[in-house]
Amino acid sequence: MVSTTTRPVSRPLNFRVALGLPAAIAVILVLLELTTLDMDLARLFYDPVDGFIGRHSFFLEDILHDRAKQVVIAFSVLSILGFICTFFLTRLKPFKRELGCLVLSLALATSFVTPMKAVTAVQCPWSLKEFGGKQTYSELLSPRPATDKPGRCWPGGHAATGFTLFALFFVLRDRRPRLARLAFIFAASLGTLFSVSRMMQGAHFFSHNAWTAVFCWLICLGCYYYVLYRPVSTVKRPATTQPVNA
Repeated sequence: MVSTTTRPVSRPLNFRVALGLPAAIAVILVLLELTTLDMDLARLFYDPVDGFIGRHSFFLEDILHDRAKQVVIAFSVLSILGFICTFFLTRLKPFKRELGCLVLSLALATSFVTPMKAVTAVQCPWSLKEFGGKQTYSELLSPRPATDKPGRCWPGGHAATGFTLFALFFVLRDRRPRLARLAFIFAASLGTLFSVSRMMQGAHFFSHNAWTAVFCWLICLGCYYYVLYRPVSTVKRPATTQPVNA
């Protein structure tokens, strides 16, 4: 980021796209509940004899899940330390709001997952009878069948680990727009990679991860809007003095 002592004026934000696109995706995901798409995609990764093809994969579980999550956690810790340093280091003070927004976005975009898992009680694919488990499948908006083991699979936690980095896009968009676009591509790609890897393991359906992307985007957008967004219309223009005729 380019050092400056003043907050930059925000680049124009098209709310029809920023809010309309995720809203449209949410509607599509609700309608997909009327189809068998989730089941059909899950079956691509399932073998009746060996189970889900990635269930016991060292790479998917130990590297792409555990180690990758640790890397993102480490990045979050560094972000917190950076934000704390803005109170003491002159060089970092101009970025206090950006780093604060980053920390807030990362925190909210990951912490919402566990409570929603508990509330929705959606089963994982690997727990369902169709895939060798004992639980009964139910759509997201349908009542849950009686069970002594409620599901904890909606939304996707590991997908959120990747999609939470949408925060970088918003933090960078006003100071370094080109870098912001790269950050968006990185976050979307990483979230998608994590999503597919967990689908291969039978941990989530496609819709679980797509919903996660929508939530993470909206959370990061909201943090940006309330913490950093500074459109031209809100910037006070310096008063101009008229020359006095002698």
